[in-house]
This record gives sequence, C-alpha cells and structure tokens, in this order.
Amino acid sequence: MKSSFTIVGLGELLWDIFPEGKQLGGAPANFAYMTALLGDRGIVASRVGQDRLGQEAFWTLKSSGLDTSEIQIDPAHDTGTVQVKVDSKGQPEYSINENVAWDHLAWTPEWEALAKSADAVCFGSLAQRSEASRATIRKFLQSVGTDVARIFDVNLRQSFFSAEILRIALLHANIVKVNHEELLRIIELFREKFSGERDAACWLAREFGVKLMCVTRGHQGSLLVCGEQIDEHAGFTVKVADTVGAGDAFTAALAHHWLRQTPLREINIAANRMGAWVASQEGAMPIGDESVLSEIR
Repeated sequence: MKSSFTIVGLGELLWDIFPEGKQLGGAPANFAYMTALLGDRGIVASRVGQDRLGQEAFWTLKSSGLDTSEIQIDPAHDTGTVQVKVDSKGQPEYSINENVAWDHLAWTPEWEALAKSADAVCFGSLAQRSEASRATIRKFLQSVGTDVARIFDVNLRQSFFSAEILRIALLHANIVKVNHEELLRIIELFREKFSGERDAACWLAREFGVKLMCVTRGHQGSLLVCGEQIDEHAGFTVKVADTVGAGDAFTAALAHHWLRQTPLREINIAANRMGAWVASQEGAMPIGDESVLSEIR
C-alpha cells in the first residue's frame, strides 16, 4: 500500500471575511490542507482572480505546503469572497458573493492529467451553482479511475442547489458526507419520508450505490454506514473557538483512512478527533499540532 496518496479538493477557493479580518477558505481548499497535514499530497483544484486576493491565496497555500500548481488564474473575474458572521455558539453564517473566479472552472489538459493521477477527489454542491463549473466538475469526476474515492461533501448554502444538481452529484459519488440538517433537506427535496436519520442514510446509500455514507452531528459525533456495517460515535468534547472548517477536517481524516482500508470504527474515531481539533482552533486552516495529528494518522 502507498504511504502517501494524491487527494484533490475540487471547487471553490475563497476568502472568508470576518469582522476581525480575513482567512483563506472554501471547503475543497480546507479539505486539501487537512489531507496534507495528515501526510498525503493535498492538491487544490480551483480558480482565483488576477488580483491581490488571488495572489495572497497562492502564497498562503504555498507557504502551508500545499501544491498550488492546479489553481487556475481568471483574468476577468475576482477571487471569491464570503462575508462570515459567527454566533455566540461558534456557528457561522455565510453570505457568498456570486460570479467570481471559481464560478468559471475550466476543463484543461492539466486537469485531465490530474484526474487520471488522483487517488481521491472531494467535491461539493456549492461550486456547482454555475453551469460552467458544474460541467467541469462532472467532467473531472468522469475522468478519474474507477477505483478512485469520489467524495461528495454536501454543502447546501443559501439557494445554490437543486434536487437535480444533488441527484447527479450523488450518482457520481461513492462516498457521501452530509450533516444532519442537510440530510433532512435532501430527503425533503427527493420527496421521501423516513422514521429516522439512520433509515434515511441507509436509503440514500442504497439508492445511489454509495460505498460509505456519513452523517455528521456537530458536537454529537457522527453516523457511518458502509454496506451492512453501521457505526456511531458520540464525538469529542472541546472548547469551541469556531466551527469553520471542522466538517472539512472530518472529511479529510475520513478520506485519509478510507484509502488505507482502516476499519470503520477507527475511521469514525479519527474523523471525529480531527473535526474536534479544528473546532477548537481559530479558522479553517490552523497550524498543525503534531501531538494531535500523530494520534489521528
């Protein structure tokens, strides 16, 4: 088995603008950063503007040890930004600017080569809000190898999704991660009814041929469904700084251990530990703490 895997975060790269300042983010970028902390080759496949924020994004990721060679430059659109407000419980509220660089992801020979070399790719629903990026993401997923982990990390933001976008994304995925509220929304969009979260998760996995279905529950842990196996974890108690990026960290640990064929229970423990650690830190890309990371790897 490989000691390190090529793991791609495909989609939005943006700046989260907080009242006290800005931090680089976007779920695919957060995810790729976390996989790199765990020892894999994390690659961000996104697009930024030919502007100061785009340059800052490059240098921020590069200085963090991430491969930035697959970030496209858009001469006509600005680098993405999001206005973020965090409530008293550490929960973020987002206002996402539209028609920015990552809404114009382009299918290129470089991205085709990246798709063919990837061991895993994580994508979401937000970057599929535009027709151009949606087509590119689908082309990327169609170009990866049959054994590649195709992780759909659902992120339902504002009105940037539809039942059809979600349905096609689920068909492309073999791993799905969704939080409890998003699961309920998806079931509602598909006009299904279930007695509980577990039944809904199992149905979604069966309906779309998903190998690993994950439902996160915030500080209350998570549910994993893999075939006939079901595992639940109650989560870890930490002092929350903010929860921005905690779900992406969870997904990164999940991908890291899935590729290494780690038993389901251990995947759940590692993913919850990773998510809890990030929730205890400021921002979505905290500096790695080797004492924590060594326990998660």
